[in-house]
Amino acid sequence: MSEQGKVAPARRRGLADEVADRIREAIFSGVYDPGAQLREVELSGLMEVSRGPVREALRMLEREGLVHCAWHRGTTVTTLSADDVAELHSLRGALEDLAVRRVVEYASDEDLTSLDKVTALMERAVDEHEMVRLDIAFHDAVFAASRHQRLAEAWEGIRCQVHLFLLTRIIRSTEGYLTRVPEEHRELVTALRTRDTETALNLFAAHRRRAVDVVTASPAPG
Repeated sequence: MSEQGKVAPARRRGLADEVADRIREAIFSGVYDPGAQLREVELSGLMEVSRGPVREALRMLEREGLVHCAWHRGTTVTTLSADDVAELHSLRGALEDLAVRRVVEYASDEDLTSLDKVTALMERAVDEHEMVRLDIAFHDAVFAASRHQRLAEAWEGIRCQVHLFLLTRIIRSTEGYLTRVPEEHRELVTALRTRDTETALNLFAAHRRRAVDVVTASPAPG
């Protein structure tokens, strides 16, 4: 093999990955809401790292859809537009419909027990951010139970944006959220356990639709 055709040595990227993890966690914990500015200098000082890993981490988060980098505005946490919400809703629905059909057909009792466990944790959630994490964890388990690797990878591709969508949902309204979400997921598990495809599809669709309705509702006059 010629010198020119050799594969270049890999670079270690552990620090940028760690910085990305910490910024992502701050977004998911509500430290930075949608629209919040993320300044390289400030982040590098808080995390005691140089600006290089911060800049690389922000590029990683931009590829995930969590932040938006613009020349004139710097980097901000992504604010989902109406088009963003519609696209996420339709794509998530297409992926989840296939996942539900496959769970009904292929999931083991152990797979379904994993869904029960997440739902039990939901019933003990102490705040809305914990509930959002568990909501995402539940749907992670659904895609894992589908036993379809590429489908699970497709879900992984939009997972962070769905998490951001659910954060937007609790920013808009938390009324009844902590009690309603566990109830909805109990119904979802019951439909999957009874292998009732049509009921499961309808319940999953209604579950997604309720969140979209909250996010897209006109703000109450104040």
